Amino acid sequence: MTQHPPVRPNSTLRNVSYEIRGTLANRAHELEKLGYEIVSLNIGNPGLFGFRTPETMRLAMIENLADSEPYCHQKGIFPAREAIVMQQQNRGVMDVTADEVFIGNGVSELIDLTLRALLNTDEEVLVPSPDYPLWSASVALNRGKARYYHCNPENGFQPDPEEIASLISPRTRAIVLINPNNPTGAVYSEELLRAIAAIAETHQLVVFSDEIYDSMVYGDAKHIPMATIVGDTLCATFGGLSKVYRACGYRVGWVSFSGEKERAADYIHAVELLASLRLCSNVPGQWAVQTALGGYQSIKELVGKDGRLHASRQAVIDACAASRYLDLVEPDGAMYAFPGVNTEQLPGFDDRRFALELLEKKHVLVAPGSSFNFPRPNHFRVTTLPTRAVIDDVFGRIEDVLDGMA
Repeated sequence: MTQHPPVRPNSTLRNVSYEIRGTLANRAHELEKLGYEIVSLNIGNPGLFGFRTPETMRLAMIENLADSEPYCHQKGIFPAREAIVMQQQNRGVMDVTADEVFIGNGVSELIDLTLRALLNTDEEVLVPSPDYPLWSASVALNRGKARYYHCNPENGFQPDPEEIASLISPRTRAIVLINPNNPTGAVYSEELLRAIAAIAETHQLVVFSDEIYDSMVYGDAKHIPMATIVGDTLCATFGGLSKVYRACGYRVGWVSFSGEKERAADYIHAVELLASLRLCSNVPGQWAVQTALGGYQSIKELVGKDGRLHASRQAVIDACAASRYLDLVEPDGAMYAFPGVNTEQLPGFDDRRFALELLEKKHVLVAPGSSFNFPRPNHFRVTTLPTRAVIDDVFGRIEDVLDGMA
């Protein structure tokens, strides 16, 4: 029999990882098939924890299903794009039109698409560390290089503008901001955003502002849209239905372009070309956008002081405060916490070993901090979506595993 060479994958994938759905998640699936009940805190998936998409959004999809069978425009249906424009205008961003809004199959698709339209081989993108790992993966897949600016717990997981400026080279094309932040829950001040915007404008970097958690802020924290600050360079703002509107499975995200669009006309045209190659995104889900953005914003109740998300966040804060091993920078936004393990108590702690042991022994799935391109192997991410009772139980199991490692 003739021996043929193996089918080899794209070599670029050697530099790509996405542990949120990687080895640990695969092992959790194996354990579930064996009959074990796994508490999955590795992903922000509201529907798994009893959160429902607003009924008006479902009804909007049902009402328009008959009109959802043909392809729509590559940028998305007009009512959805116009609703996004109106949302931006209500936030003070006055220079966006429906022509500069692209709807995709979740923000995930648009991150890849916008980077593919921008990057040439070995060009650089400034990415936060820790980051949402899809940003790093998409930079690598599109032949670029991620250069990391550090957001450390000693500084409340806030970036340092001086470090950002020091990383810029002639090959730097863009900077990524994730605000409110995933995985840390940090929310950036206007002063900080203005400092970063000034750097981006000076060096003509495209600003990719990932604001998928824009309305998920707690207490006195305030989300400030980057597009209200950036004027003299291109700003791409990402949003969607998955998190604030609890509609992950609808796969509806968007990117809107503002700021210096005239000099970026060829780039925006390239984004449209790539959008055209996949014809259009999921049409039924797009009909929910206008209702979502224009209707009652139930997220305000959920993050308010009597809301479930607020209570779950507080449960995580309380559990970390009661732990003998854990430190936590309290999250001001999003749906995650990023606890750190005190390495004086547990020298040599390894986040991946801990996550595997927690899964195997206690059937709890968390995401190791190093999977978010964070160089310190003593953090892990949990979602704050479960009820207080579940969170209290989970952190009891975490404490047991840490006791065993002491």
